[in-house]
Amino acid sequence: MAGALGRIPSGLFVLTARRGEAETGMLVSWVQQCSFQPPRLSVALQSGRPVGDWLTEGACFALNILDDTQTDMIVHFGKGFDLGDPAFAGLEVDRAAVAPILTEALAFLECRVVARWPAGDHDLLIGEVQAGRLLGDGHPMVHVRKSGLHY
Repeated sequence: MAGALGRIPSGLFVLTARRGEAETGMLVSWVQQCSFQPPRLSVALQSGRPVGDWLTEGACFALNILDDTQTDMIVHFGKGFDLGDPAFAGLEVDRAAVAPILTEALAFLECRVVARWPAGDHDLLIGEVQAGRLLGDGHPMVHVRKSGLHY
């Protein structure tokens, strides 16, 4: 079962959020469009992640879609950040949006949380897409795990 479950492909993205003057980013992989009208996407967020306290109904976040060549972003955001850490040190970031946008990303979507449910060891967030834009012409990064029972 674990091997078969791990073969479900997903993308690799950087979710960014801001609360007051504080901001952070984290690597996420369980993201999927789930509605055309209105445009919405689902994000699975591991329960207990500190940024989860920021992502309540009505909160905004940005989903930065990584290009398939951006392994440096996986290394940078894959290590994780505490909420007070400078998550964007050394990166070019546009802070004019609802959350930081990685200017080197393939694309971004600005979203507002419209629902959240517990889903086992993760919480399922539904984000309504408010805006977005392509920033490059590459291909999105796709990820396949060896096991569907861990990252």
